[in-house]
Amino acid sequence: MPGTLKLKIALLLLIATFSAIAAPRGDVLYEKNCGACHGLDGSGGVGIPLSLPSFQASVDDNFLFSTIRHGRPGRVMPAFKALGDAQVNAIVRHIRSLAPGIKPVTFDNKKVISGNVTNGKKLYSENCAQCHGANGEGGHGTGVTFSRPRDLPIIAPALNNGGFLAAASDEMIRHTITHGRRGTPMQAFGRKGQNEAEINDIVTYIRSFEHAKHWEPIAVDEATISMESSYSLEETIDNLHRAAIGKNFKIIRTQNLEDGMFPEEEQSKHSVIVYFCNFSFVNRAINIDPRVGLFLPCRITVSERDGIVTLTSINPRYLSRFYNNSELDTACSEMYDIYVDIMEEATL
Repeated sequence: MPGTLKLKIALLLLIATFSAIAAPRGDVLYEKNCGACHGLDGSGGVGIPLSLPSFQASVDDNFLFSTIRHGRPGRVMPAFKALGDAQVNAIVRHIRSLAPGIKPVTFDNKKVISGNVTNGKKLYSENCAQCHGANGEGGHGTGVTFSRPRDLPIIAPALNNGGFLAAASDEMIRHTITHGRRGTPMQAFGRKGQNEAEINDIVTYIRSFEHAKHWEPIAVDEATISMESSYSLEETIDNLHRAAIGKNFKIIRTQNLEDGMFPEEEQSKHSVIVYFCNFSFVNRAINIDPRVGLFLPCRITVSERDGIVTLTSINPRYLSRFYNNSELDTACSEMYDIYVDIMEEATL
């Protein structure tokens, strides 16, 4: 074999090797970015089940790609804008591998379906609103049902959502309405007597949601809530107990901030955490989004430094931006008001 040919073959093998090494691993990217919510096997959790055959068969790769890229603003699914196109495509290929043998339909993603929006609104109200919400806001909560109470085994997606509307083509929406999703509460309205014109009207009404105002995260800069107390450390802690109980909270425990970090004799006695809980509120918040358990039960730190006593807590409104959940924003705003009320009552 001539030397030049050997060199070319060696170079080609080297390029192929480096290409294989450089190619993004969809399974690794999925595990890192998607598995925690959708399950490593795609069976679902906080996120919907991606391995469901009827889901895989009724969405195209463009829908999956756009969903990863744009997310679902205010509906838990974040936008993965930092991932490159090659990485997103690798994740899409891995998602397809979760349901082997399923051949997805193809759609003309540029085709616009025209119908009567007024009749579509009427038909939507009669057939869709019960699950997807009167204004397309989607079902309550997240993902699939485990031990948490849910109205439906799989949460109906929000149709009045910028991420969904950017990802779903008119043809895909029509196909889903017509054929439904086996294994979910989504019925096949094409088999329930809805004709093509009526389904087109519903698609047109859903597409009209693009003109509505969509969710934006709460704009809050302060990560904590802090107030000074004119009382001593001990008096402030007592006041805090009474204020929390007065707001229908139960005191869980009061402990030194450094408890567990240092031997008891070395712990500072000038910083104390008070934990308190309203179990009804906690259950309601966890039903909205189980991740809220990361900063529940409520807690306020009381510290004394240079003769000044200060109360400090997290700002739930600040934390809510990281959860991308419009329902949780309401609960976090309620938590913020509770913190402020209790802290003000303890320091007045």
